[in-house]
Amino acid sequence: MDKISDRILQELTRDGRISNLDLADRVGLSPSACLRRVQDLERRGVIAGYRAVLDRAALGVGFVAYVTVGLNSHTKASQEAFEQAMARASEVVECHNITGAVEYLLRVEVADLVAYKRFHTDVLGTLPQVNAITSYVVMGSPKDARA
Repeated sequence: MDKISDRILQELTRDGRISNLDLADRVGLSPSACLRRVQDLERRGVIAGYRAVLDRAALGVGFVAYVTVGLNSHTKASQEAFEQAMARASEVVECHNITGAVEYLLRVEVADLVAYKRFHTDVLGTLPQVNAITSYVVMGSPKDARA
């Protein structure tokens, strides 16, 4: 990686649909050299894919919470069962196994508080391996650089 490749990645992160011509202009390369670099970054797996950034509010998501989950057992089977349940839960858009006082950090996106309560009670509350749940409601996101 060099400064030009870093700049290409910055520009593509900002706008994944930028034309190669505009990208080349912004990073100071010829269009053919720029395209070769982008293709090389894709081939090496540095660029893993391209995504659409969705307006959650336009999709009816009006409630976002980060949720920490502690398990009552630290076995592999307990973790796998929890992770499988989270993979099936459409409300969970991120599930991270973390270090610290709890085992998991979730990002939950739903329509409203009623929908969150339903998820909290009917999904998390029914899993036998869950020992502790703490919810952190997102009130605003002044910076969100997720793709």
